[in-house]
Amino acid sequence: MTATEFTSAASPMTALDASSMIASARRAPALDRHSAAAFEVEFRPLATLEPIVAAWRELAANTVEPNIFYDPAFALAAARLLGADVFAGLVWSDSTQQQLVGFFPVRIDRRRYGVPIPVLVGWTHPYAPLGTPLVRHDLAEPVIAAWLGHVARDPGLPDLMLMRLLAVDGPFAAALDAVRASRDCKARSFDRQQRAMLVPGADPAGYVDAAMGRKKRKELRRQMRRLQDIGVVRWSETKDATEAAGALEDFFRLEAGGWKGRAGTAATASDDSRAFMTRAVSGLAAEGKAAIYRLLIDERAVAALILLKEGSVSWCWKIAYDEAFARYSPGVLLALTVTEGLLADPRLAYADSCATAGHPMIDHIWRERVTLADQLISTRPDTEFSFALASGLEALRRSALSAAKSLRDQLRGRQSR
Repeated sequence: MTATEFTSAASPMTALDASSMIASARRAPALDRHSAAAFEVEFRPLATLEPIVAAWRELAANTVEPNIFYDPAFALAAARLLGADVFAGLVWSDSTQQQLVGFFPVRIDRRRYGVPIPVLVGWTHPYAPLGTPLVRHDLAEPVIAAWLGHVARDPGLPDLMLMRLLAVDGPFAAALDAVRASRDCKARSFDRQQRAMLVPGADPAGYVDAAMGRKKRKELRRQMRRLQDIGVVRWSETKDATEAAGALEDFFRLEAGGWKGRAGTAATASDDSRAFMTRAVSGLAAEGKAAIYRLLIDERAVAALILLKEGSVSWCWKIAYDEAFARYSPGVLLALTVTEGLLADPRLAYADSCATAGHPMIDHIWRERVTLADQLISTRPDTEFSFALASGLEALRRSALSAAKSLRDQLRGRQSR
């Protein structure tokens, strides 16, 4: 079982913390056992990776830290819409039976700061809120070392790398820090944020009551009874790939009818985004890695949630509800039902909410938090000046974007009055 460290107001130290430390200790000698020269590295366009899907899928199932958004079914679907300029750094074991042991999707941003300081940027996008590369669990440090060494030696690649949305206390970040320290490379973190996570803990049966309190649970039961007064209430779980398209239609309708539809950011805003989501969810469902949950009244969906899964880890990817039923909290009721199902699964290590920090709904159900950050690193020790310059420019860039976002929100607030 792989694990990520979490913080929890109720439990500052979990069993997963201990397992993460044990795993780190076991990996400590890895750099000594495996030279970075024992691996082969290639750099290929993401869209050309269909022929290696079998090896890629095997790696995704055996990583030090899972990332469903880099699973081939999801990533190749996203590549058509959002990956035109994305490449993949592939690390292969140098043996008679080559294994794919590292997958680092990136794009080259040659003028990120308006000046010719190129940066290799980890691939994330609005549909993929996690940027942890895939590295084989028993070879994390030597694989990372092989990748960084390749980047440092290749004159066609930037010396600076910005890795997006990493769990700062996770096993991948720990391995990256160890390799970076051994190479005497600089690093600086940006935009630390926390989002809700679900970790079953020692008492999964009592988790929800402890998180929400009896008064809130009583109110939700009352809202469920009011829904039952309107019509026949039914819960639906769709895992079959052939049935996923129908369930997705309900999700698309609900999302388009809500605030994302009004903002023009719903999946149905473009045929390409709709097709991407359909391909991604159907492809993952065919491998048992996706499920769509719905709350229906008289067979009409009033809430829908898309859950993605890789091994013992789940991601609450998307949720939407019918705003005409907002007084009954259908999204909360559905999230609560899915949560109870996750907690009943003895294989679950943790679930990621994929939510923004301070989310008004899921933060009150899922008690644990994971800290994420972007990390700018140098791949060579002799790039102190360019690293310092890029660090300063990155900080200014983010400050400018934050100020622009704040101004935009203020203007929207005034227009809505």
